Amino acid sequence: MSQEENRALIRRFYEAFDQGNGAVMAGCYAPDARFEDPVFGRLTGKEAGAMWRMFTSRPGSDLRVELPEHEAGEASGTARWIARYTFGPTGRPVVNDIRARFRFADGQVIEHVDRFSFWGWSRQAFGVVGMLLGWTPILRLVLRRKVRADLAKFMRGGAAPA
Repeated sequence: MSQEENRALIRRFYEAFDQGNGAVMAGCYAPDARFEDPVFGRLTGKEAGAMWRMFTSRPGSDLRVELPEHEAGEASGTARWIARYTFGPTGRPVVNDIRARFRFADGQVIEHVDRFSFWGWSRQAFGVVGMLLGWTPILRLVLRRKVRADLAKFMRGGAAPA
């Protein structure tokens, strides 16, 4: 695909995210796509699309997504995106500035890696607990187990967690 088509794919992905349309986001991924971030770790195949559908199906979400920067070539691309939302379990406001790296094939995303400061995110999401434990592997491990269990339940037909 051309640079412009891949740039448009990145824009479509984040516009769908801002609009709460997880189905469009999942449709941007190839069936065997890989995703990775500091919270979920590595997801493959249907898990990646299901994660976005789970996020966007949460009731009462106030999520806003901005895409201030993005670039793409014929096979890869990058983006800087900012998520603003209230973290449901604690009710705390979060602003997460994320760097994404993409690889493309046949007009779809085949690899998507998000990078952000887990400690910075956890301080916002969990307050004092995040400040004290967010830099250790403990909180990341506990949270990863929880979100992976939530995703598995969602993929079996359960409701998205609040």
